[in-house]
Amino acid sequence: MKELNPLEMADWQIAEAAEANMKTIYELGDILGLEKEEVLPYGHYIGKVDGQRILNRLENRPNGKYIDITAITPTPLGEGKSTTTIGLLQGLGVIGKKASAAIRQPSGGPTFNIKGSAAGGGLAQCVPLTDFSLGLTGDIDAIEKAHNLAMVALTARMQHEFNYSDKFLEKRDITRLNIDPRNVEIGWAIDFSAQALRQIMIGLGGKRDGFMMESGFQITVSSELMAILAIAKDLKDMRERIGKMIVAYNKRGKPITTEDLEVAGAMTAIMAKTIMPSLVQTIEGQPVFVHAGPFANIAIGQSSITADYLGLKLADYHLTESGFGADIGFEKFVNLKCRFSGLKPDCAVIVATVRALKMHGGGPSVKPGKALDKAYTEKNMELLEAGMSNLMAHIETVQSVGVTPVVCINHFYTDHDEEIDLIRKAVEAKGVRVAVSKHWLKGGAGAIELAEAVVAACEEPSNFQYSYQSDDTIIEKIEALTKQVYGGDGVDFSDEAKQKITKLQEDENLKDLGVCMVKSHLSLSDNPNLKGRPTGWRLQVHDVKVFQGAGFIVPMAGTIKLMPGTGSNPNFRRIDVNVETGKVTGLF
Repeated sequence: MKELNPLEMADWQIAEAAEANMKTIYELGDILGLEKEEVLPYGHYIGKVDGQRILNRLENRPNGKYIDITAITPTPLGEGKSTTTIGLLQGLGVIGKKASAAIRQPSGGPTFNIKGSAAGGGLAQCVPLTDFSLGLTGDIDAIEKAHNLAMVALTARMQHEFNYSDKFLEKRDITRLNIDPRNVEIGWAIDFSAQALRQIMIGLGGKRDGFMMESGFQITVSSELMAILAIAKDLKDMRERIGKMIVAYNKRGKPITTEDLEVAGAMTAIMAKTIMPSLVQTIEGQPVFVHAGPFANIAIGQSSITADYLGLKLADYHLTESGFGADIGFEKFVNLKCRFSGLKPDCAVIVATVRALKMHGGGPSVKPGKALDKAYTEKNMELLEAGMSNLMAHIETVQSVGVTPVVCINHFYTDHDEEIDLIRKAVEAKGVRVAVSKHWLKGGAGAIELAEAVVAACEEPSNFQYSYQSDDTIIEKIEALTKQVYGGDGVDFSDEAKQKITKLQEDENLKDLGVCMVKSHLSLSDNPNLKGRPTGWRLQVHDVKVFQGAGFIVPMAGTIKLMPGTGSNPNFRRIDVNVETGKVTGLF
């Protein structure tokens, strides 16, 4: 393979060059110790694995070390968390450790919008890039279809109940559900950033054209079904959770589930193959599980429990990536994913960049598609030191639950040695391990220091605990997160949110649910404009959704929405196909 230089080549060009030396899906299976029947190929280089069969076979094998990858509060450009996950995996390989990783499947929203795919970057990325970025083995498409089938079932039932008599419905063995059109819990799903579909009217036309009401779309990765995929332990568990999914309420306020609509079985049939994780590889040939793809600011933000169970049985070190900063992704990893899985992490890697720390220190605005201000590429110790408070907050969040942190300084080629030294000394003064990693530029060879720090951290004893208890009230859980993790003074609830929480607390089936906060990822607070480590603010919760099947409630804080918008300079403008070779160009 020719020498790959990220300073001279785009990510898709690096991926294209690396793909010439990919291992086949069966060779990847051999690295993990899989039997041939446990590998289900989708072409030569990607596939699914029969997780349940593998776990049954390896039931008595001890687990490897469990490492979560999180970060500080990022700039809108992201700070390379996926890249670090892949780079660390490659670094562990360089020092002779058998390792695996689990990452999330990229959504079409960011892939075609501004952020791009989630394959990593430079010399620390997954291949094949095109398959990874554009659908992979079809899980998101299946979730989108299953979610929309629930809406088809709901809206059709509403139309028939509105238009026909009880006698007509009885002849067709249909029980009247008395659905309240003003109290529908979900909308439609599409895996694009489509702000024009946030609020729509449906059922326009005549009697045969459906029930007319307000509705809207959410991005597919925010669907409860995606959350269910992330936490389901097997197909049976998935089927039971899908059946509990609340789609609306009747006119007396009673929940109406997919089971009530008699659509849960069909939804599970569409999603049946999604329970099996997909398998791809790094450009250095190491195995990576790709399973589930929820955002962290509007969803649970984790790859799947199933993928982690597999990695921990098949490798000595297993990495799992959590979305955005430790206040969002790591918090949900601890209080939701670990609670559901019963697993306990051995350490957590906190990815930090000079760029993000300078922004938190009062640096100029960072906007996708626009050139960085020179403050981010020239040495500026004052900005950097002022922004260190954000990193310290995330370190304390990890330590507060008894997990050993390792700070990874994700090195950019524009960083200065004095800046790196400042971060290193500040972190070491706090008694925390820190490593500089140049994986983007050098691949696994650039991540040796990080890999060695992680191996050492995994040997330390832990005192793992959750941020709140399951039997705490809903308000107590939200307040605990606000004060202990975000650093706020308290929580203000809208009247609507208060009413919903009161009803939830009175329901024995719902009062003990976990909390999956919808909150800005661009600040520790719910205001994306507050950088650093904000103080003197209160969390504003304006609504609460119920994900009964997934096992948590979803408080909506600030102004964030479940459907992102497409920017003025989206990535789809640069994506094309070479009609001579059939290769996709322009992905990153």
